[in-house]
Amino acid sequence: MMAGSVSRRLPYHVADTIKGWIVDRQLIPGDRLPSEAELMASLNVSKGTIRESTRVLEAQGLVQTRTGPGGGVFVCQMSEAKATSLLSHYFYFQDISIRDIYQIRQALEPELAASLAGKVGAEDLARLRESLNGYCDKAPDLEAERQQHIDSLHFHEMLAELAGGNPLLSFIIRFTVQVLSDLTVYRRLYEPGDHQIGPVGCQYHARILDAIEQGDAERARELMREHMRSAQAVMNDNEAQVRRGFLAG
Repeated sequence: MMAGSVSRRLPYHVADTIKGWIVDRQLIPGDRLPSEAELMASLNVSKGTIRESTRVLEAQGLVQTRTGPGGGVFVCQMSEAKATSLLSHYFYFQDISIRDIYQIRQALEPELAASLAGKVGAEDLARLRESLNGYCDKAPDLEAERQQHIDSLHFHEMLAELAGGNPLLSFIIRFTVQVLSDLTVYRRLYEPGDHQIGPVGCQYHARILDAIEQGDAERARELMREHMRSAQAVMNDNEAQVRRGFLAG
């Protein structure tokens, strides 16, 4: 390997070493890393390499640099927006289809609904039911129909947020919903009078909430499964396409 190549890779190697150091010492967000001088001495690298490594870690959302008195490099927790943005950069170059998206949704969301049965408090149920008001009636125009669809997708994000104890499940569901919200271009979905996706979704959501409130896990699962099949039928490959584009993050 040429010396120039080794030099370019060194900051990434040092960044990995620092990540291992963070794990070994069980540092948490807000904890401060050693000073530049300490890192230079312990890792036997130059100040420039330490600074480049810090920039790598900042780009990965793992550390944050603060200037001024009390400043330094601090461990931070990556935000969901940052994680979503990084994933979107990867999927930008993938050929994602509606079928791909709904394969994930059909596998996970019925189980999410079942897991919530009998476990959602009155306040959250009231909040979820109130959210249905935005898309329970047929949209009067194209723009209102588009907004109804966004609002109905937000309902699924709200459900995912209640999936306590399984942050991975919650994140994956919210991410797939984000994909539909940001990357799907509907060919006929928003033509006036073609579809009543808002009211149909509202009916499913209301029945799913009833099952959840009643503690009927099997009913909640089956209703969500039917809802996913119905939604995919509207947005199948003949009626929608996924365009290339970066998700908001």
